[in-house]
Amino acid sequence: MNPTDLANQAQDSARRALDLAGQAQGSANRALELAEQARQALEAMAPVAAAAEPFLYLLTIFLLACFVGYHVVWSVTPALHSPLMGVTNAISSVIVVGAILAAGTADGFVARMFGFLAVTLAAVNIFGGFLVTRRMLSMFKKKGG
Repeated sequence: MNPTDLANQAQDSARRALDLAGQAQGSANRALELAEQARQALEAMAPVAAAAEPFLYLLTIFLLACFVGYHVVWSVTPALHSPLMGVTNAISSVIVVGAILAAGTADGFVARMFGFLAVTLAAVNIFGGFLVTRRMLSMFKKKGG
């Protein structure tokens, strides 16, 4: 390859990187919009939830977090999937620590079982995330020696 071809390839790579950065910015902006909508919904429901039982209030927060998480994850471009998986694995490891604390300090049998279930699901999420990330990264390795 001559230097002109290499320079053209470098320019093409730089353009693709800028396009991906723009897509990432769009996804981040969408996530911020969803988070703001969720915050506004929580503020609107705060008086009602304060009068309700604590379980109902916490269930509402959980369902809103699931909704926002679903939309954030599905708005990520495929090119950003591997780095995002690494971050989610780190978040899941923090969740495991919290779940272990919750299971260990719980008073009732049901609370301990939910804590154990949380530890198990977060551990499966971490293990599966590393497997998926490893497999995706192996797709970019050169074949042969």
